[in-house]
This record gives sequence, structure tokens and C-alpha cells, in this order.
Amino acid sequence: MGGPQDFEQDAEDVGEAERRAAEVDASGHGERLDRWLTTQAPEFSRNHLQALIERGCVTVDGKLLTKAAHKLRAGQRVEIELQPTDESRAFRAEAMALDFVFEDEHLAVVNKPAGLVVHPAAGNWSGTLMNGLLAHHPAAATLPRGGIVHRLDKDTSGLMVVGKTLEAVTALSRVIAAREVHREYLALAWGRIEEDFTVDQAMRRDPVSRVKMAIAPANLGKPARTDFFPLGVGEVNGRPISAVHCVLHTGRTHQIRVHLMHSGHPMVADTLYGGAPALGLARQALHAARLSFTHPVSGEALVLTAPLPADMAAAWAEIAAADLPD
Repeated sequence: MGGPQDFEQDAEDVGEAERRAAEVDASGHGERLDRWLTTQAPEFSRNHLQALIERGCVTVDGKLLTKAAHKLRAGQRVEIELQPTDESRAFRAEAMALDFVFEDEHLAVVNKPAGLVVHPAAGNWSGTLMNGLLAHHPAAATLPRGGIVHRLDKDTSGLMVVGKTLEAVTALSRVIAAREVHREYLALAWGRIEEDFTVDQAMRRDPVSRVKMAIAPANLGKPARTDFFPLGVGEVNGRPISAVHCVLHTGRTHQIRVHLMHSGHPMVADTLYGGAPALGLARQALHAARLSFTHPVSGEALVLTAPLPADMAAAWAEIAAADLPD
């Protein structure tokens, strides 16, 4: 079985891809194509090489092959276009329009639109907020997670703080962990909410569905507390919908969504947690409207707000909700 050095590297400029070619020797006779390729390009996983085969990046004796299980014969010439993995492309700058409500040399606060993924992950290796931050601030490439110190769900809009220096990232991470960054949200939820209430229920990953979070016994989950304040109630087809001001005391994944569901008031259009769509909303009705914290370098008290985006503003107006909080 030939080693990686047996591949001939094509000097032609093919952008980010690299063409390699090699002849199958006697030890490779009868070997599966994908398995043989792992010995010739060991820097790539077998799964990635299988994907390249299926994508039409491999020829054997000039014939395109798309079956990873194809058995090779000694003397055959294999050519492959080695394309970068999706993961390797994740930390790249991508110019995009970002709405900054505050920025200095230490940090920035961005008003994230609904639909924008915050950080690259499986299924979203590009087009994320982090890719946009790398284009806006190239030095973010030297920072952990590009300076991102907390997240919003893909379909939640609103304010996020990001660090622009290692000093700021470290300090922001500490104050977030100490619950000294105050985050307030606006939501639309099913049902009639007319009194203030608090949900103080621990949470954990749902043991049945890994894409969801769930309420958990205190000894099995992480503490989570949310305060809810009603702002108004309207109706859609005879069903009440409440406008709610939500204040986080902790920052668990999906915390407001899960706590509203637990209280019997699932969020409008939050289908993952039982909230039926309404009011023309195509995503959960949740917006991070207010962010307040002490600047970790200057010591300045920052209080930043972001107005409701168009889809939530229209829905809010349709139920004739009360005025927005100050």
C-alpha cells in the first residue's frame, strides 16, 4: 500500500483545492477506494474522503467514481481533488451588514437579526455572525470564538456583546459568569398573563430529544431563573396572546422558551416548545431588547437598547399590546 509521499501534487493553481494522483501498488490491490485514500491523504478523515468521492472529486483511470466501496486493482491511477473540510472553512471572514449599537477599541454590541447563526457548527459552517465579525474586525481571528462571549438562538433577534481584545473577552466572560451582565427580552406568549411571576426551575438537555432543553430536578440540572412582567394582552381568533417583558438571572440555553412553556404559556411560533405560529411570525417571538453592564476597561455604565424588528413590531401592534418598557 503506497504511502502519502507517493501522491503526485499538481502544481496547477486550483484555488483552495489540491489535486493529487497516485498509482495503486500491489499492496493496495482489492482495497476499498475510501480506505486506500486514507493512506494517501491521512490529513483528512475517512468521512470527508467519502464525501469527496460522492461529490465527484475522484477518478480511477480517468473514469469518475462515486462509490466509496469500489475495489481497486493494482496499476490503476487514482486522481482526487482534495477540497478543504467545511470545518476548516468556518473561521473565515465574510463581509456582511452588521448593526452595531455600540463599539470602541475594546468591545462591540451588535443587534443580531433573526435567522443569523451566531457561531459555526455542524450544518452552519459559514454565513454566521462570527464570520461577519472576522470581516469587520480581522483581529478577532486571534481571539477565542472570535470574541463571542455569549449567544442568542438563531431565530432570536437582539443585542449581543462581543470582545475585541483578549483583555475584554476575559473580563466579559467573568462578569457574565458572575451574572453582572443584565439581559432583558420582549416576547409574545400564548395565554393570558396579567400578573408578574418568576420561574425558578433548573434545566438540562432533554434526555429524549437532544435538540431541546427541559426542566430538571435541582440535583440533575443547572439553576435557571427568569422573571416575567406582563405588558398587555390581545387576542387572535379568540385565543389570548400576551406581550411579556422577560428578565434573565441566568443564561441557560433556551431558558426563556423553556420557562414560558413550563408556565403554560409557550412562546408564539416556537414550534420546538409547543408554541403555535400566529401573527405572521415565522420564528419564535423573542427579542433581546436591553443589555446593561459595566464596561470592563473604562468602567462606564452601559445601557443599550434595540427596537423590535419589523416582524415582531407588526405582531406586537396587531395584538394592541401596552407600551414597551422604558
